[in-house]
Amino acid sequence: MEPYDPSFPEPALDKNELTGGARPNSSYHDDDQCPSSTTPRKLVSRIDLRVIPVLSILYLLAFLDRTNIANASVFGLQEDLGLERYQYNNALTIFFVPYILFEIPSNILLKKFKPHVWLSGCAFLFGFVTICQGLVTNYSGLLATRFFLGVAETGMFPGSFYLIGMWYKRSEAQRRFSFFFSSTSLAGAFGGLLATAIGKLDGKRNYLGWRWIFILEGVFTCLCSFAFFFLIPSFPEDAKWLNSEERVYVKARLQKDQGNSAAERPIKAKDVLNVFKDFKIFVGGFMYFGLIVPAYGYAFFAPGIIRSYGYTPTGTQLHSVPPWTCAFGFAMLVALLSDRTKHRFAFTLIPICIAITGFGILIAVHNQPHLQYAALFLVTMGTYSAMPVIICWFNLNLGGHHRRAVGSAWQIGF
Repeated sequence: MEPYDPSFPEPALDKNELTGGARPNSSYHDDDQCPSSTTPRKLVSRIDLRVIPVLSILYLLAFLDRTNIANASVFGLQEDLGLERYQYNNALTIFFVPYILFEIPSNILLKKFKPHVWLSGCAFLFGFVTICQGLVTNYSGLLATRFFLGVAETGMFPGSFYLIGMWYKRSEAQRRFSFFFSSTSLAGAFGGLLATAIGKLDGKRNYLGWRWIFILEGVFTCLCSFAFFFLIPSFPEDAKWLNSEERVYVKARLQKDQGNSAAERPIKAKDVLNVFKDFKIFVGGFMYFGLIVPAYGYAFFAPGIIRSYGYTPTGTQLHSVPPWTCAFGFAMLVALLSDRTKHRFAFTLIPICIAITGFGILIAVHNQPHLQYAALFLVTMGTYSAMPVIICWFNLNLGGHHRRAVGSAWQIGF
C-alpha cells in the first residue's frame, strides 16, 4: 500500500472510530480480498463514474448561481436597482454569513439524511432562490435573496468534499479532489459564455438582461436537482450499485488506509468538541483562509476588473473565459504530479508563488491593460490550483466519518 503523505502529520484519530479496526499504514495490497468479478482498477473506475461527475456538476451549478451576480452587474444590475458601491459589496458579503454558520450542522445533517436527499434538496432550494434573485426590485430584496442563497448553498462544498473523501485512499484522492474543485473554474468560464448568450435577451418580456441571467440559470438548477436525487451516490457502506462483496472490499481498503469509519454511530455534540481538541484542525482552517479571500475576490470582481480595461459588456464576458480555462488545465496538471509523487507541500507553494506574482503585477502595473490581463491568468492559475491540494491534504488526513464531517466543514467555513 502507498504510504501516508509524509508532508502532513496524521491527526490523532478518535479512539471510537478505530475500535476493532486496523491502524492505517498496516501491510495491505489492493488485490487482497478483491472480488473475483472485478479488479481494483475497474472498481475505482466505476466509483469515479458514479461519484465525481455528478458532484462536479452539482458544485458547478452552485458556484455559478453564487457568482453570477458579477456577470449580472456588468449587464446593469447596480444601475437598475440604484445600488451604491457599498450596497453591492454588502450583497456579496451577506451570502457568507449563513454559509459559514451552518456548514458544520449541514454536514451532520448530510450524514443523517443521506447525501442524495440532502444535497439534491439544497440544490433545488438554491436554484429557486436564484430565480427569486432575478425578480427583486430593490436593495432589500437583493440582500434577502443573497442571504437565503447562502443558507441553501452552505452544504454543497464541504458536503461534497466529505463524500468524496469517504470513497478514496489518499494516494488516489488529489486528482479527484482537483477535478471536482476545478468545476469552479469551469463555472467561471461557462458563466461568462452563458452571460454573453443570455444577455441578448435584454428587454424580452420587459426584463433586462441581468434578470434573465438569474432566472434561466436558476430554472436549470431546479430541473437538475430532480436528477441529482437519483444520481448522487451514498457512502460506501450504503451504495446499492455495488454488490455486497464490493462494498466489503471498498470499506476494507479504506479502513486500512484511513482507519475505521464509524459510519454506524451518529455524530453527537461530544464528537464535534473532540475534533477541536486537535490543534491541526485550526491549522487546516488557516491554510484555506489564506487562499479563499483572493479566490472569491477574483470570482466576484473579475468581470468588473476586465471591463475597466476598456472592453464592452459582451467583450468583458468573453474575456473572462480564458483565465478560468487555463486555471482548470493547470490545476489538473498539479493534481496529477502531486498524486504521482505522493507529495502535497511543494504543490501548494509553487501555485501560491504564481498567484503572488500575478497580484504583484496588478499592484505595480497601471495603464497597460494587456499585461494586467495576463496577470489575471497567473492569479487564477495559482489560486485555484493550490486550493484543492490544501483541502485534499487536510481532508484525507482526517480519519472516520465524524472527524471528516466536522473537519471539512470547519476548514471551508473558517
